Amino acid sequence: MLRFTLPVLLAATASASTPDNVSSRLMVHIPHNLFKEEGYDHREALFGVPPYGGSIATNLYYADSDLCDPNVDTHKGYPTRPNADDGKMEAWPSPFILMLNRGGCTFVKKVRNAQRSGAAGVIIADNTCLCSDAACIEASPGDQCETSEPIMADDGSGSDISIPSFLMFKKDADAVKAEVMADRPVQLEMAWALPTPDDRVEYDLWTVPTDVVSRNFLNNFREVAVALGKSAYFTPHMYIYDGIRSHCMGNDGQNMCYNLCTNNGRYCATDPDNDLEKGISGADVVKESLRRICIWKHYGDSDGIGVQWWKYVEQFMEKCNNPDYFMNDDCIKDAYKHSKVDGDAIERCMKDSGGVTADAPNAFLDLEIGSQTERGVVVLPTAFVNTAAIRGALTVNNVFDAICAGFADGTSPKICNKCQMCGDPGACVKANGVCKNGPSGSGSGVSTHMFVSSMMFIVAVFAGLGVWHYKRTKEDMRDQVRGILAEYMPLEDQEENGGGGGGMISNPMDFARRGGNASLIS
Repeated sequence: MLRFTLPVLLAATASASTPDNVSSRLMVHIPHNLFKEEGYDHREALFGVPPYGGSIATNLYYADSDLCDPNVDTHKGYPTRPNADDGKMEAWPSPFILMLNRGGCTFVKKVRNAQRSGAAGVIIADNTCLCSDAACIEASPGDQCETSEPIMADDGSGSDISIPSFLMFKKDADAVKAEVMADRPVQLEMAWALPTPDDRVEYDLWTVPTDVVSRNFLNNFREVAVALGKSAYFTPHMYIYDGIRSHCMGNDGQNMCYNLCTNNGRYCATDPDNDLEKGISGADVVKESLRRICIWKHYGDSDGIGVQWWKYVEQFMEKCNNPDYFMNDDCIKDAYKHSKVDGDAIERCMKDSGGVTADAPNAFLDLEIGSQTERGVVVLPTAFVNTAAIRGALTVNNVFDAICAGFADGTSPKICNKCQMCGDPGACVKANGVCKNGPSGSGSGVSTHMFVSSMMFIVAVFAGLGVWHYKRTKEDMRDQVRGILAEYMPLEDQEENGGGGGGMISNPMDFARRGGNASLIS
């Protein structure tokens, strides 16, 4: 059975608390001899979309393959199933978690093929012992070992992966494979939790002004940030390359990286159009990054919402985000105007922090470099919720779901309660909490208000039909009784009573005509 719950995740060594603070857990519930109270040691993929705050618990099937071929044969693997009408073994019955062998292709390709085959989650069975795992080496004599743990990294194409995946270490994976290959069922649970310290969630976004991937998110998340209000505190970060560590600032103080850096080589960015002679330069990107930092300091630092910051970014992307206008003063002033940002105050902020032209450090840019080093940001864009990195594509729905999962029990804002389980949370937020796309995963549906109203209408219609049918049936029965009495009333009574008198009915039809109100007995 596939289930999404809110489990209590134990803080144990097997709960893979990763450097980015996502706590995940891998449990085997069936058979009992494989059950471990603390769970199994594993490593979580850096791609895919886990159900934060929930779990997937269902039957495990072993593909007995590395699943590198996109033409997956779902009729193979273990445990074996009965044959279908076509003589082939039945396909893996949904929902299921699929175990694959490591090797042969990238992790992303394996999980993508499993996703297309209908898997709800994936377990990659490691095929090499860690050199530090003495028990594994002893159980696999003669095999080579690896000195470092494998990382389930994104190969750059994993944005379409929507299911979660773990890597299970060799010794444990071998035990699970032996169980299913003996045609015995294995039920496994994959669970996740975000840090939930209190009633306020803190979320961050690391990006650069020229990043294409985060553009859609930045254009559409403002209304969600406003709806979350002060229950969630946002901090935007600009990724800056440390020019000193990159040796762009030479020993003689000269800028060795041409127009990729500012402040004489201290702060750098990549050239977005890969042309150092024209277009947008790395130095332009650093300057725009500093501008956005200052806008946030003035308009978002106090409340964590920063409406003007979001509006400015939207305006800039619409009007100035091209080589002709990226550093155009008039375009930037126009973006200031339409987003209601005090341009003079922002320019002063940029200058007072150290600017971007002098051979001197900039306080705000130094803070950004320090923060990204402390957080360990290496992939852009990256979003964090309660210091935990969010897996999968940077979309409004993914970030909203992760934020709502980050609140302590009973402290979620109303907008989370209304929209978190909606098929399109972003659209639900924009509709003031009205879910027009049905529950998550359904693909279609109606709002709660419409559902209740429809049910009340249907009940009223059936109640009316019931009353009408009851009255109609009662009248039909009365007519039938009248007819029976008229047909079978003994005619001798009429003769004996001389045609009437004594209050007796002289004609049986008289009883029927009187509606059965008169007595047949004197």
